[in-house]
Amino acid sequence: MTRTDGTPEAPQQAPAGVADAVRGNWVDRLAPAPARPWLRLSRADRPIGTWLLYIPCLWAVALAANDGSGFSRLDLWLMVSSGLGAFLMRGAGCTWNDITDRHIDGQVARTRSRPIPSGQVTVRGALLWMALQALIAALILVTYNRLAIGLGVASLALVVVYPFAKRFTWWPQVFLGLAFNWGAILLWAAHSGHVAPGAVLLWLSGIAWTLYYDTIYAHQDKEDDALIGVKSTARLFGAQSGRWLAGFLALAVLLFAAAVIVTIPASRGIAPMLIALAGVWAFGLHMGWQMRGLNLDDPAACLRAFRANRDAGLIPVPFLAAAALV
Repeated sequence: MTRTDGTPEAPQQAPAGVADAVRGNWVDRLAPAPARPWLRLSRADRPIGTWLLYIPCLWAVALAANDGSGFSRLDLWLMVSSGLGAFLMRGAGCTWNDITDRHIDGQVARTRSRPIPSGQVTVRGALLWMALQALIAALILVTYNRLAIGLGVASLALVVVYPFAKRFTWWPQVFLGLAFNWGAILLWAAHSGHVAPGAVLLWLSGIAWTLYYDTIYAHQDKEDDALIGVKSTARLFGAQSGRWLAGFLALAVLLFAAAVIVTIPASRGIAPMLIALAGVWAFGLHMGWQMRGLNLDDPAACLRAFRANRDAGLIPVPFLAAAALV
């Protein structure tokens, strides 16, 4: 290409990585160069989102086993396959998100290095990549029972709508929570063949948890979002965000505890209940620890607290599993 004055234009260098990815992540270090833009498009260089999508699936399988049904060989497949499905559907969802947000992402410092706004991937290529990931995920879904398959198909509506939520509501984090925690209902159905009240309470707990961690995440972009007119709970709550976060924390813990209480039958005795509730309490304590000294005006601190929710979400899993085995 040439400039308007006739002199050659220097070729653009593709970004070495994405601004908010962990430095030295496996994609930047180990993936073949041609594959890196596609893996970055799927957020493979930022695995926290996959964990946050996967964890409610683990909650569901472990808590559903506490209704007296116990664990079976099927549950091992459910835990492994839902992890693969979370990776694939998170990748497909992020690809869709980047397609719809490509013009917005180009105006935000944290996101302008993403593959589409930076020119590494075309929109047509991204659509094909999204379809491929969704197809592979569908091959996993069809190994589940009919109810779970139907719930999986229904979740696509939430995935499609989410990227547009920040354009019409101050609560886009609710739409993210609806989608990201759908696995709690889907995997419960895959384990039990039905959706119990505990599954719905677990889903609602996950939504409150998402409101907690994604409000923290949104504080990274609140200045850019204000300039370009993007809505978020971070902007809505403003200086009152700390109080809202404490409320979401409490709601997540209370709903999780309610899910445990309605699921574990009294006939199993008090020990399973106490073990499971200890895991829920530890989950809440970890979130409380995250909030100690959290500076919502420091993007780096917000990102650290957001990422810490992988550990918070994993804490209840061994407690729930142990409760099912007692």
